[in-house]
Amino acid sequence: MYSDKIYLTPQEILDKEFKVDARGYRPQEVDKYLDMVIRDYTEFINIIKRNEREIKDLTEDNAKLKAEIRSLREKLVASEEANTGNSGVSNVDLLKRISKLENVVFGKYE
Repeated sequence: MYSDKIYLTPQEILDKEFKVDARGYRPQEVDKYLDMVIRDYTEFINIIKRNEREIKDLTEDNAKLKAEIRSLREKLVASEEANTGNSGVSNVDLLKRISKLENVVFGKYE
């Protein structure tokens, strides 16, 4: 997802060679700084992968909950059409369950 927007990998930073000039920077300081950059890049990549997995899991959960809401609404409509007074599950029970599921799906309730 983000790999097309990131130009350097930690390995590319590690492998980068700079030309030495008489008035150049101290190689030890450059190496130390690049080591910090590599650690940051590695951590950023890990965070991105973890976030992408979490997004995928949450998207799947959201789809399941929406399907359950749809199913419950269909049951509610069917029970109203059948007009079956005491079928074990009352309309009030179904409405309460739908309300709770909508709150979970749409983030109003956790």
